[in-house]
Formats: sequence, C-alpha cells, structure tokens
Amino acid sequence: DFDSRKKRKVAEIYQALNSNPIDVAALRRMAISEGGLLTDEIRCKVWPKLLSVNTDDLPPLPGKELREDNKDYQQVLLDVRRSLRRFPPGMPDDQREGLQEELIDIILHVLNRNPQLHYYQGYHDIVVTFLLVVGDRLATALVEKLSTHHLRDFMDPTMDNTKHILNYLMPIIDQVNPEVHDFMQSAEVGTIFALSWLITWFGHVLSDFRHVVRLYDFFLACHPLMPIYFAAVIVLHREQEVLDCECDMASVHHLLSQIPQDLPYETLISKAGDLFVQFPPSELAREAAQQQAERTAASTFKDFELASVQQRPDTVLRQRFRERPRGEERTKSILTKPRTNRFVKLAVMGLTVALGAAALAVVKSALEWAPKFELQIFP
Repeated sequence: DFDSRKKRKVAEIYQALNSNPIDVAALRRMAISEGGLLTDEIRCKVWPKLLSVNTDDLPPLPGKELREDNKDYQQVLLDVRRSLRRFPPGMPDDQREGLQEELIDIILHVLNRNPQLHYYQGYHDIVVTFLLVVGDRLATALVEKLSTHHLRDFMDPTMDNTKHILNYLMPIIDQVNPEVHDFMQSAEVGTIFALSWLITWFGHVLSDFRHVVRLYDFFLACHPLMPIYFAAVIVLHREQEVLDCECDMASVHHLLSQIPQDLPYETLISKAGDLFVQFPPSELAREAAQQQAERTAASTFKDFELASVQQRPDTVLRQRFRERPRGEERTKSILTKPRTNRFVKLAVMGLTVALGAAALAVVKSALEWAPKFELQIFP
C-alpha cells in the first residue's frame, strides 16, 4: 500500500545519501519516480546533492548593503511585492513580509556575485520556491548554482537562448501528434503561451505549492530542457480541447495560456521522461534552434553531471570541513549504473534521464545541439 511504499522509498533515499560516494543516480530516480522526494525535510537533504552544493560550507547570509545603487533593486522590489499568492494562504503578514525581504536579498546576492547573469521577471518565482522549502541561507547557495547552470539561458542579456528553448516545443508536439501540431501552426499561435511556464518552472502558473515542488524534484533531477518537454505533454494532454478550439491565434493562445490546475502530474511527468528518451534534443535541434552550443546550459550539463556524482555524504563533508584539509581526494569521474527502476512506467526514463551524461550518450548524445537556423518566435 501507499504507506509501505513511502517508507521503502524514504529508506532508499537515506541509503543513497549515506553511500560513499553518494548515489546521485539513485537520488535522481527517487526524485523522478512517483511522488518525488515526498517531504520538504528530504528535499533539504537531496536538492543540494542534485545541484552538487556542500551544505557545510554555505556562503554568509546576504546583507542589506546590496540594495544601494543596485540597478535591479527597483524591479526586484516590484516583482516581490506582487508575489503575495506564492506564499501559503493564511501566513501572518509579518512572517510573509520577512520572507519577502529575504527573497529580495537572495536575488540581489546572486546577481551581485555573478555579473554575467541578468535578472528577468519570473526569476523571483523560482527563488521563492527554494526559500519556502529550504530557508534563506541554503536557498542562496542552491539558487546560485541553479542560476549558473539550468537557468543560465534565461539570464542572458537577450532572450535569444530562451527563444531557442521555446523552439523545441513544436517539434516535440509534431513527433507525437502531427494533427495538433498542424492545427497550432494553422492558428499561428506560436509558443509565447508557454514562456511563463518555462522561465518560472511552472511556479508562476500553478496555484498548489505541492505540485510546484513535485515538478522541481523532477526538473532538478533531469536535463535542463526537461521543462519544455513537460510543457509539450501539457499541450498534448489537452489535445481535444485544442482541436475543438477556433483555429485562430487569439482563441488558441487564450486556451493554452490558461493552464488547468487539476493536471494528472505523475502521468505527465512519466510521459515527459518517455518523450525525452524517444526524441532527445539532438534529434530535434535541426528544426528547433539557432544558437551557439557553447552558450547554452545544456552544453555544460555533462560536466555538471560528472561533478555531481563525486559528492560525499554530509557526515564525511562535516569531518573534512572541520579539519580544513588542503587538498581534496580525487576520484575517477565514472557514473554508476542505476539499479533496476521499480516503477515500470519510468524504467527507460530512469536509465537515461536520471543518469544524465553517461546514459544520454546511448541515445545519440542528447546533450549535443545541432546546427542553427533562423528563429521565428519573435518578430
């Protein structure tokens, strides 16, 4: 039953956390499979491992001095003030206002330390999710790592790489349901309806926080392009609604931009993983984009994955941190093969998406981005 499966999963998660080296592949499978990481307490332990963040060597809390003469401060302030609905209903005003102040400081801290990153509206929707789950200090470290990897393309000076990622949406839909693809093409709806989904990891458009963190479990365990695959399965899930719609841009855009709140999330997560395996980015890139491969987050994902599997359990890290060793032990960059995935629906996905670089090589180097072509997303 559910309780026994949950207990078994919790035990497997802690076993993976205490392995030496940490079994990151198993943690990814746990984050992807049914129910995700189950609790915020577990997320506080696993999210740092998925992002290769040492929780015993965190940066100090951001200071208020970052607000002085900061070019982004006013925009961040406006966005955070508008973020009331992202906080739990019934939260006392003084507690929410305190969290909003922390949210501003985290964002400014990350931008100050990484001048190559540019703030965008919607970034705060991602940061607030981490703040609510893991607290301000750990959120600062996780968001910084995420911003320089998975979110990096959204934080360029221009929207070119964001448009590039959006351009994967229609080829995915075309592979699965050419009728829906052709209908959307005839309606000239484009892909802007999915922009807020993508750049906030659906945090801005979903009202139930449980669904948001479940998706974050999934996305943190996967390739940076997984959110666009999930966007595609939402459209495909609504096939009949789309085909019943008036075939014009305004009607189809209005329908698709109103995301249903009662989606079958576990089913869609499984389907998104299946689609990633069947149609990896390398097979879609010819139709999808015109960008230099070395400028995108996906191009650095292989190195990121290889680094993440060399982590040590928290007990080992704490000992090393206390001793302040001069040099870290070097380990071979070898990805462990996963154990058999007990969830049949996710078996293929657990072997590929969850393992990142090593397994993706099997599906024709899904981390490689093909030659570029003319983008048509924005005039």
